Amino acid sequence: MRWDDFRASENVEDRRGEGGGGGGGFPGGGMGGLGIGTIVIVLLISWVTGINPAILLGGAQQMAGGGQQREQRVDPETQARRREAPTDRAGQFATKILGNTEDVWNEILPNQTGRQYTPTTMVLYQGGTRSGCGMAQAAMGPFYCPLDKKVYIDLGFFKEMQTKFGVKGDFAYAYVIAHEVGHHVQDVLGILGKVQSRQQNASSKTEANQLSVRVELMADCLAGVWAKNSNDRWNSLDQSDIQEALNAASAIGDDKLQEKSQGYAVPDSFTHGSSEQRMRWFMTGYKSGQTKSCDTFRASRG
Repeated sequence: MRWDDFRASENVEDRRGEGGGGGGGFPGGGMGGLGIGTIVIVLLISWVTGINPAILLGGAQQMAGGGQQREQRVDPETQARRREAPTDRAGQFATKILGNTEDVWNEILPNQTGRQYTPTTMVLYQGGTRSGCGMAQAAMGPFYCPLDKKVYIDLGFFKEMQTKFGVKGDFAYAYVIAHEVGHHVQDVLGILGKVQSRQQNASSKTEANQLSVRVELMADCLAGVWAKNSNDRWNSLDQSDIQEALNAASAIGDDKLQEKSQGYAVPDSFTHGSSEQRMRWFMTGYKSGQTKSCDTFRASRG
């Protein structure tokens, strides 16, 4: 993947080296009315099931009657340091991929949906940090928090992709970032809030899981839409890059993860989709380049 010529985003907070947000704990007794014990349980559920922790924490907060997350006060010096452009290659890569997603979505979202794109902010951290959805920890993997409109990623996840799943390559890593930005696109379009409401009113855990799968597959598809439109303009990809993305999508399918961890798959417990589904929906977006092709909720099959 040829990414060096991409524009670097200014919407990046580099929190690496800040000490993991208070030693990896939950300073201040929780978030939005949730106690430490509740948050720990929610994060454990997220880690086991793969459900986006933002969705789980948001639902738990509403059930607890909590309000908006209290703003964390950051001194001007720390804020200025966070806004400095990363100098390491991994940080520069993430910054430029984010910048490219901004350039693509700023152009195509108004044309394809009539909605203006408001960029997300990417938070780079190491170990742990605070988020609008509670504590972000490296073990959770990258995620999007709709409460503060930010993507959180510990760049060490890319090394884990290679060592744990045998997945490597710049475009495989770009796909991960584009998937999380896809969740932000869903938020801009008003989809995430509607789905969260439906999940809270679901008649069963299976139904709630199926809604989660549809959300994740749509984000995969939107990552494909970004890739198609980016390549049309910058000619930055070749066939091997697409295979890298497919390898990543396949490796993190619920069926493969469950088979690896417990020896068998339980489809009713899927929260992100099978390997086949994730690859298929990425290619659906890549082949069409159209946001409208990503309506996983109306599709006859996930």
